[in-house]
Amino acid sequence: MDKKKLLKMAEKPNNIPGIYNYCDRWCERCQFTSRCLNFQMDREMRDGKEINDINNEEFWKHMESIFTVTHEMLDDMAKEQGIDLSQIEWTEDDKKRDRDRKKSVRKHQCAVASKEYYEVVDKWFKEHEFLFKEKEDELNEQLMMELPSANPEQEAVTIKDAVEVITFYLLFINVKLMRALHGKFEDRYEMPDDLPKDSDGSAKIALIANDRSISAWGKLLKHLPKSEDEILDILVLLERLRNMTEKEFPDARKFVRPGFDEGY
Repeated sequence: MDKKKLLKMAEKPNNIPGIYNYCDRWCERCQFTSRCLNFQMDREMRDGKEINDINNEEFWKHMESIFTVTHEMLDDMAKEQGIDLSQIEWTEDDKKRDRDRKKSVRKHQCAVASKEYYEVVDKWFKEHEFLFKEKEDELNEQLMMELPSANPEQEAVTIKDAVEVITFYLLFINVKLMRALHGKFEDRYEMPDDLPKDSDGSAKIALIANDRSISAWGKLLKHLPKSEDEILDILVLLERLRNMTEKEFPDARKFVRPGFDEGY
């Protein structure tokens, strides 16, 4: 894809500007893909090719084309503003501030807690594969017995969906909180107080992922009683992380995400 084609796609009146900046990247479950430039661009570049495998040469060609087009557009925008990107250099103060910011972000309680959540849940799934096998056998038995009070098919769908939600957002929460924290430190130096902050937008989608994960764990709690204590401990981790995030980003819930929070 070249710049002209991308710019033509961006000019479609049906597109919602910036909707892709604060979404959860779960395109399969999104109702706005037909109005999202990022989705359209990705689909155009893929063009039916299997390029999801990082070991596939096509994957890296795909990534390179995205970076090339993006760099060209950024360079054009900078030139329009009279800025030569090749002449911009970091001062020692800039480098020190960046190092200090990264260090502060890594040590922040939200970053630490979200990493802990990821590690605990990753370990739990690895150690509890047997629970899901037992549940599968139980549901198959109910299906064969045709018990009138049971609905094994619906229960299986509920469990499958809960697991998909939990695993999809598992690393996502940490990634978005890290972005939010980095943004908050940058906002202190660069953003006027009266403008919506990117850090709040990133924190909001992390909170939404947290909320959905809590709901999903609640469903597993109901259907996997043998792991009740461990699931409750995980829910406590998530609730604590949610409280930390809301305290650190008090305006995050009020952030208006393009498309999603605008009544489209």
